[in-house]
Amino acid sequence: MRTRAQWRDFHHLPFHIYRDDPNWVPPLLLERKLHFSTRHNPYFQHAKAAYWLAYDGAHDRKRPVGRISAQIDRLHLETHGDGAGQFGFIEAIDDADIFAALLRAGEDWLRGEGMTRAVGPISFSLWDQPGLLVEGFDTPPYVMMGHARPYFAPHIEAAGFAPIQDLLAYRYNAALPPIALRIVERLKKRDDVVVRPIRMDKAHFESEVALLLEILNDAWSGNWGFVPMTKAEIADLAGLLKLLLRPGDVAIAEYRGQAAAMAVCFPNLHEAIRDMDGRLLPFNWAKLLWRMKVRRPKSGRMPLMGVRRELQNTPMGAALALAVIQATRDFNFSNGVEASELSWILDGNERVKHIIELVGGMPYKRYRIYQKLL
Repeated sequence: MRTRAQWRDFHHLPFHIYRDDPNWVPPLLLERKLHFSTRHNPYFQHAKAAYWLAYDGAHDRKRPVGRISAQIDRLHLETHGDGAGQFGFIEAIDDADIFAALLRAGEDWLRGEGMTRAVGPISFSLWDQPGLLVEGFDTPPYVMMGHARPYFAPHIEAAGFAPIQDLLAYRYNAALPPIALRIVERLKKRDDVVVRPIRMDKAHFESEVALLLEILNDAWSGNWGFVPMTKAEIADLAGLLKLLLRPGDVAIAEYRGQAAAMAVCFPNLHEAIRDMDGRLLPFNWAKLLWRMKVRRPKSGRMPLMGVRRELQNTPMGAALALAVIQATRDFNFSNGVEASELSWILDGNERVKHIIELVGGMPYKRYRIYQKLL
């Protein structure tokens, strides 16, 4: 990947792969270019990546038919010491040989960098779009969640990759089941519990974001593959939160004077950009601004939810999780949201799955992460 033309082919390839798939959402090409920029994406402060394209044909008639990345995250290696590099952004036409060649290129690069395992697809990290869609092809993905063709999984498995972890996406509606409602109502009567929205004024916003990430990093620290966010990534997230969210989109639960749980609900950007064919110019930028700020999407996604580890596996921890989920959901559904997704959840995390099912969540998409020893 050296020329502007190759980068154009890399970013435009999915438009060919999914051209007849009604559930694929074309990404904004400008956003994708910035995401891959080492100057703009703070991920590259602790990671490096390489990229490959597969072409069909020769000379001026060749066309791109596949792509892949491979990356090494220094923070992941420092945290887990597992010798794992990742592959990601894999897209290709329905051809087992092309998938095998792409994966082999990534494996060879990772092996040459001293890695002993290849894990993926992870694009670029677990904070971005991890996993390959293997169930739930019949509905569009929500913001920051991926889509795929059904043939991807068998081709990746044929190249010697085996499943290592599954992630679930849950769909949930506006009606809180009676048992969950009773738990939350009892919690609200306690003097030592406060559930509140985030404070987004200039004096408090920075400290509030730091508080959210403190809870999140603590809550997720025992999860599979977890790598804490850096200060630069937190600052990047803060900019996104301030741009997209209203105070009611974020709930913080305080217990005995300490912030103990949080939940964040994003408006579903995919709903707003689905008909833009990846382009903001010449007039789509104004359309996007109006759809996000005035009309507002009718769907949302809860990508972040956590309870401090000391309260996990306790009745209070479960009640606080229900309370912050309900607070953000009540705010969104009372302001016109009609559908929502809670994702992603580790398939083996029975505790969190039980909480989500208590609020009426139903699993409807499954994403899979694979590994191969090098």
